[in-house]
Amino acid sequence: MSSAVFELPDGAELVLDVPDDWSLMEAARRDGLEGIVAECGGGAICGTCHVQVDPAWFDRLEPPGMAEEALLEVVPERCATSRLSCQVIMRPELDGIRLRVPATQLAL
Repeated sequence: MSSAVFELPDGAELVLDVPDDWSLMEAARRDGLEGIVAECGGGAICGTCHVQVDPAWFDRLEPPGMAEEALLEVVPERCATSRLSCQVIMRPELDGIRLRVPATQLAL
C-alpha cells in the first residue's frame, strides 16, 4: 500500500494509506480528512476535492481531462499544480506524494 501526505492550511500533515487504484479523494473521505468534501462522490462535477500538488510530484501525474480542467478554472485558490483529488489515482510510483488542502476547502 502506498501513502499520500496531505498538508492542512495550519501546517499540520496527515499521512494516509492509499490502496493502489484508489483515488486520493477516496482515501481522504475514508479517513475523514477535513477539507475534502467530495460532494459529487468522485464524479468530477463539483470541485470540492481540490488539492494543490507539491511541484516535485506534479509532473508524475496523468494530465487532467477536459472536465477536470473546466472545474479547476473556477475553484478558489487555484494554482499551477491544482488538481481534483478524485482524479488522481494512486499507483506505486506515487508513493509519498505530497498535497496541500487549500484553506478555502475548509470553508465548504
